[in-house]
This record gives sequence, C-alpha cells and structure tokens, in this order.
Amino acid sequence: MAKSLVVVESPAKVRTIKRYIGKDYEVKASMGHVKDLPKNELGVDVDDGFKPKYVAVKSKNNVLKEIKDAAGKSDTIYLALDPDREGEAIAWHISSEIESGHKGQDVYRVLFNEITRSAVTQALANPGRIDQNKVDAQQARRILDRLVGYKLSPLLWSKVRRGLSAGRVQSVALRLICDREKEINDFVSEEYWSITASLEAEEPPAFEAKLNKIDGKKANVKNQETAQAIVDQAQGSPFKVSKLQRKERRRNPSAPFITSTLQQEAFKQLRFSARKTMTLAQKLYEGLDVGDEGTMGLITYMRTDSRRVSEEARSQARDYIAANYGKEFIPKKAREYKNKSTAQEAHEAIRPTIPGRSPEDVKSFLQGDEYALYRLIWNRFTASQMSSAVYDTTTVDIQSGKYEFRATGSIVKFQGFTILYEEAEEADEKKTPES
Repeated sequence: MAKSLVVVESPAKVRTIKRYIGKDYEVKASMGHVKDLPKNELGVDVDDGFKPKYVAVKSKNNVLKEIKDAAGKSDTIYLALDPDREGEAIAWHISSEIESGHKGQDVYRVLFNEITRSAVTQALANPGRIDQNKVDAQQARRILDRLVGYKLSPLLWSKVRRGLSAGRVQSVALRLICDREKEINDFVSEEYWSITASLEAEEPPAFEAKLNKIDGKKANVKNQETAQAIVDQAQGSPFKVSKLQRKERRRNPSAPFITSTLQQEAFKQLRFSARKTMTLAQKLYEGLDVGDEGTMGLITYMRTDSRRVSEEARSQARDYIAANYGKEFIPKKAREYKNKSTAQEAHEAIRPTIPGRSPEDVKSFLQGDEYALYRLIWNRFTASQMSSAVYDTTTVDIQSGKYEFRATGSIVKFQGFTILYEEAEEADEKKTPES
C-alpha cells in the first residue's frame, strides 16, 4: 500500500493536481460537503450546549464510499480541501468517516492558496493538522443558520408566503434594510440650491466656478428667491481672482482584490453578477488548459478577506513592471496593504499565480468572460505594486462683490499606476486626487 490519498473539494482540481504529484498519489473529490444537519428535523440539541447532529448527505453516499475505500488502500491521507472554514469542516467530517484502521498520525491537512506545481508540492511536503478552531467557527455558523431558519421560516410562511426561507445573514440584512427605509421615509427634506458660474478669462478655455462663501461664511442657499437674488447681484459685479493656490497631489493604487471588492468591481466594469464572477473565478483558480504548460491554476483562492501578498509575488510584479513600463513606475519599497483585524492572515489577496503571465499571454486559451475577469484581476494586482499617480492641482477663489466662487482643476504630471488600471466610477461618483 504505497499510495497516498489526496482529497480535494472540486472534481475540476483532480486532473490539475494529478499532473503535479504523479502516480504515487490517488486524488479524489468530495464534491462539497459530505455530512450536514438532517433535513427533516432541527438537528441541534438546544438543551445540551447546542450540540449538532450530523448525518451523511444522501446524494454523497457513493462519493463518501469511494473516499473511504481509497483511504483503506492508502498509507497516508492528505485532506486538501479549500483553505477556508467550509473546507476545514469538510476535512473534519471526512476524517471522522475514514475507517478506524487509519490512526490520526496518518491523516493530514494540507493547504494551498493557488493550484500550481510549487504550491501543491510544498503543501504536501509540509502537512499540518485540522484546525479545530476553524471547524468550530463553521459549526457555529451552520447551527445559527439552522436555528434562525427553523424559527423564522414558519413565521414567513404564515405572514408572507409559503416556501420562503430565513437565514442567519439575510434576516439581519433585511432588518437593516427595513430600518434604513424607515429612516428615509421619516426624513424631512430641506431645500438646497447650488450656484455655478460659467466664466472666461483672457486665455481660454472657459471654466466653471461654484459659489463657496457669502460674506466670508459658507454658502447655504435654501430657496429659489435667494438663489435668484444672488445670481442677479453677481451678474452685475466684476469677477476678480482673490486667491490662487497650486499643489502637487498623489493618488495611491487600490489594494489587490478580496472577494467583496472583486465582486463589486466586476459588476461595475464587466456587468457580471456576483454569482457569475465567483463561478468564473473558481475556474481560474482550479485550473485551465494554457497550452504547453498544460492545466494550471491562474489565480489564487478567490474566497478571501485578506489583502496580504507574498513577498515572492510582490517581487515578481515589480520585475514585470520595471521591464515593461520602466523603473520610474515602481516605488522604492514594495507596497504592503493592511488587513482588517478580522481578516484570515493565512490567506493571500486574489492575484495571478504568476504575476509575469499577462492577460495577453493566456488570451488565446480562455473564453471571453474568463479572459475579461483574469485581465481585471491581473491589472488590479499589478497596479497595486506601481508608483502613485501625480497631479498638479490648482484652486482659484474668485470674488464677485460679497460672493466668493471657487474653481478647481488638475492635470496629470505622472500617470503612475493609472497607466494600467483605474477603478470604475458610479454615475454619481467623481474621483479627486488624494494627497
């Protein structure tokens, strides 16, 4: 029994990983969860510390049997499920189902954030154990889902419509939406007027200036009569520049994508739904055929809240930028982005597995939407390691009697990261340079 068993979550990974680890390993896919709370009962003992009752998922009986049979023929079992709480829970359930003849020291947990030869072989060479804290976190979420669903869903059926379900997240989100809607309905609107002057100097072009102050105080025009009076008075007075200020401002690139920002930007730029974005990202992560290199994962794990990037990836990105854009486009130090305190530090941000593999290098191997998403991820990550954009900004205060108007403008002094990537803007958004 020389073979080792590697269990992954998705069937799409099996072929890719088999190419990397050779014939001494058998690779099986769990195809998601193999155990769950029962469908026809609460499955949580609320009188005994909320202890869950897990049963095998009926549709996965054959899958689970295959995994257990393969484990019985293997000396070592590597549970290589996805590197998140759900993957940890699946690994824990599979471990509990493996035949008792396999002792704990023979069952390992391995993690890789990207499906490349180096990442997979390194993970197998440095196996760990199941993280019970992650398992407990997933169990808590699952139990909350079940408790909320079983308690609230019947209420929805009686009050709204049968068949509706309530969940741990959506129920709270709905409450927030309802509270916000009430605030909107209760809001007493106040009339507000803004006044903009179209001006021309001795040298073109024409420009616009907004009313900023009245008698040195912040302008606050509350009705049409006042606004019209200001317009009439200003039109009868000369406009003179009272103050001119020039500054250099810098804009830094955005951090590499995490799951939420990827979904947001993919919708803004590509009009992809969140589901479509994650489906495409899953394919890019699990591996696609890229010609002579065979099947390979093109991006790191796409379910992450971490902005961390490995030192090696940052270095490769900087080398690519210097070679293709020039040394002036890389900052003196590689950029690092801070995580929120709740982020899972073990993960990386979403990035290309090989930073030097440009979208054009793989375009001929990808479908249109796959290419579009890979290009978005690659551009965002590469730009995140580029120099700041530099602007010359000018602010002009213009006096017309007791009214002060203000005009601002900027010109690009150095493109920096914007030569490659800029975030999409909503219809009512307008970006300004940041110092």
